[in-house]
Amino acid sequence: MPQLSPGSEEDEHEGPVCEKLGRIQFSVGYSFQDSTLTVKILKGQDLPAKDFSGTSDPFVKIYLLPDKKHKLETKVKRKNLNPHWNETFLFEGFPYEKVVQRTLYLQVLDYDRFSRNDPIGEVSIPLNKLDLANMQTFWKELKPCSDGSGSRGDLLVSLCYNPTANTITVSIIKARNLKAMDIGGTSDPYVKVWLMHKDKRVEKKKTVVMKRCLNPVFNESFPFDVPAHVLRETTIIITVMDKDRLSRNDVIGKIYLSWKSGPAEVKHWKDMISHPRTTVAQWHSLKA
Repeated sequence: MPQLSPGSEEDEHEGPVCEKLGRIQFSVGYSFQDSTLTVKILKGQDLPAKDFSGTSDPFVKIYLLPDKKHKLETKVKRKNLNPHWNETFLFEGFPYEKVVQRTLYLQVLDYDRFSRNDPIGEVSIPLNKLDLANMQTFWKELKPCSDGSGSRGDLLVSLCYNPTANTITVSIIKARNLKAMDIGGTSDPYVKVWLMHKDKRVEKKKTVVMKRCLNPVFNESFPFDVPAHVLRETTIIITVMDKDRLSRNDVIGKIYLSWKSGPAEVKHWKDMISHPRTTVAQWHSLKA
């Protein structure tokens, strides 16, 4: 079966660790007899965990860009980082000369019952680049979503674990390139830090608000009591907020730190555990 080359995903660069977002398998073909484009969403592989329970509930949205109004969706696969969808979607009565002007855009999302769905990653292929006369199957690496969800800014956080005192000290050092949430093109950021045990909120701390600043320096530290026996079930949720005097405060982005969140977060957590009584700092990309 022909395959598109996934391309090099591992460019070395400063700042946040480049996360692997997994990949998706799908098929595309066109029937000239029926003027029908067929898109099959087959499966996903090695998707990142988006929920703090260490898993995701993935589904796929299918668009033929530039048309964003008409989208199709797969079913949600609960708690599954290697989902098998095996669903077929037909775009019927679709003249070939119009099909080749479209770009197939697949967006993989994590379904969230309580808030907006988290984008996991995306794939787009201009249909004029494919031989549509034969059904072709592809594996494609997911890229960060370009709908703004990938550009919320970064946060420098340090963690320090003291096994004798049974504490984790979370230091919010500084942020860079925060997304502007206010009409004036800026934000008034502050940071909330929640200590979670399993899915229960245990304790909350927060920084001061930095007025009109997209690259704020906080330098605030918060110690949390975390006995060794609950360490594996502990998650630290860090949320960068935009303070709004007149309405609800906006979420700019989040980080979930635990032994089972995304690759960059797990690396930081493991570094903290393996270097007790040492302050371990790392940049993290803020997520939706």
